[in-house]
Amino acid sequence: MKKNHQNLQKGLLSRHVQFIALAGMIGTGIFKGSSDTLAIAGPSVVVAYLLGGLLLFIIMAALGEMALAFPNLNVQHLVNKAFGFQVSYIVGWLYWINWTLVTIVELLAAGSFLQFWFPTIPLWLLSFLCAVVIVGINLTQVKNYGELEFWFAGIKIIALVAFIILGFSLLFGIIPSSIQDPLSNYTANGGFFPHGIGGMFSAFLVVMFSYGGAELIGVAITETKDAERVLPKIIKGAVWRVMIFYILPILIICGLMPWDKVTGTDSPFVQVFSATGLPGAAHIMNFVLLTAVLSAANSGIYATSRTLFSMAQSGVAPKVFAKLSAKGIPLTGIFLTSVCILAGVFLAYLTPSQVIGYLMTIPGFTVMLLWSSICAAQLKLRPLYKNQPAFQIKWFPYTTIFALASLSIIFIGFVFNPNNIIGSSVSLTIIGLLIILSFLVRKNGLNEITV
Repeated sequence: MKKNHQNLQKGLLSRHVQFIALAGMIGTGIFKGSSDTLAIAGPSVVVAYLLGGLLLFIIMAALGEMALAFPNLNVQHLVNKAFGFQVSYIVGWLYWINWTLVTIVELLAAGSFLQFWFPTIPLWLLSFLCAVVIVGINLTQVKNYGELEFWFAGIKIIALVAFIILGFSLLFGIIPSSIQDPLSNYTANGGFFPHGIGGMFSAFLVVMFSYGGAELIGVAITETKDAERVLPKIIKGAVWRVMIFYILPILIICGLMPWDKVTGTDSPFVQVFSATGLPGAAHIMNFVLLTAVLSAANSGIYATSRTLFSMAQSGVAPKVFAKLSAKGIPLTGIFLTSVCILAGVFLAYLTPSQVIGYLMTIPGFTVMLLWSSICAAQLKLRPLYKNQPAFQIKWFPYTTIFALASLSIIFIGFVFNPNNIIGSSVSLTIIGLLIILSFLVRKNGLNEITV
């Protein structure tokens, strides 16, 4: 079996990968999407985030264990090794479609945030300039991507820490404000479960989508120095940090204002900052939101190009995507993604905003399928470990089976939710086409990644 000897650079440091994982999860899901989850579930959404965090830990642990058992294999490689060409084909291309759509929307969002300061410049031009900058960064050495993501994520985390400190100071009266009896907001206006248990489980769909991006660790692992030593620490740290950065801000928002007063127009973070009368609050939060969406777009280009590279290695994508530059960068994959992004930005500008909203439900499907494939791959590959990794998931296989069953229930709920009918139809059509293509496309190159 012929091997592809081209390898990606080992240019990512431990701090880069930790922040890449955080950047993938802490983005518009918390800064903007929290208004959606609060509208669906009220304060009980905190429980949904806790349960989602439990699933996240199981999936991350399963992924970390496999990454140590099979060094230099990323998520797509592992799925290929476990289930072969057809499943790998479907999962790989779904993941590429997912991040391409996310990147398009994030760049449009970046342009809209820039219009806050430059209202006379058209949206398409600002979005195009953002795309040029982000693509340019990804065309350089991978350590530059990691460094930019490190600082992007750092800004988001600093903003969340400041919000948490300020919020608790307001909640407990350390900082005086006009908010009366804030703690009563947890039980007023319908109680902690205003829409019942059903409302909490409905919010689960948005919560799981918000946690999407954690699997970027599995994409970045092939470019990480000393992966075996740093990976367990990265996974444990990323999971508990992201749970804190979701749950504590939600608790603060629910305490400082009635949950039914959180609007979808502005970020709840902007609403809270504005309520405090903090000078320049709108500008501060707009800057944070801008860095959040640029960070997501940056991660999107990285994820799509590396997914194409790994798919080309296993014969799932044309071999041209397995070619690397002298600096170890998959230029062809970045080029294809860039063309799709530019086309998407242009078409999205011409079409009504509702179309983008519908398309954004597609990543919810792909995240569920990808995470399910990680669990299923671990169940399949565990007996094949040549050496038992130092980091292993506890209570195997029950924990993995629990996560897989939970994800399946969430996925079914997503499909039959009437609010997602357009996104569901588009997603199921794409999945059907990929299944057909997986049988029709001739297998080129490797059928399975060997180690």
